[in-house]
Amino acid sequence: MSALQIRKGASRQSAYDLRDPHSELVETHTLAVLVDNESGVLARVIGLFSGRGYNIDSLTVAEVDHEGHRSRITIVTTGTPQVIDQIKAQLGRMVPVHDVHDLTVEGDSVERELALFKVSGKGDARVEALRLADIFRANVVDSTLESFVFEITGTPEKIDAFGELMRPLGLIEIARTGVAALARGSGA
Repeated sequence: MSALQIRKGASRQSAYDLRDPHSELVETHTLAVLVDNESGVLARVIGLFSGRGYNIDSLTVAEVDHEGHRSRITIVTTGTPQVIDQIKAQLGRMVPVHDVHDLTVEGDSVERELALFKVSGKGDARVEALRLADIFRANVVDSTLESFVFEITGTPEKIDAFGELMRPLGLIEIARTGVAALARGSGA
């Protein structure tokens, strides 16, 4: 029997059709990493990703325990299941890392992002921008005669949808914070 587990002459199909269809499945995962709050830790975590060619879609960092000098890094990354497992294992082996949680597989989580949108427009475009902002529950945080700055919070998908609707109305600039996430329920 060949390496592909096919008897010679048993199939006329291409060997490419015999691959595991899930082996190349690229998934998006949200990782919560608790680290020591000291200089160089973020650079070491990012170095792990860049050194191995992993991509970071979103990155947020903030101190969460002032007395214990610990920070939480929330990373949204993509990869095959094997790559995600490798990232988690390598993060867990780093000295300043205390805990690594994959919020995507550990159960339900809440993910939110904050974004600011600067939209320029006059007349009907200006009215339409205000109407859409109301629908998306975006707040006007700055207004001039020529432009608005909208503040919106929500899932990354909501932020993307708002941006797509604002683009034809005069979207000038976007600033996004990145994803902040917590597991739902009473567990850590």
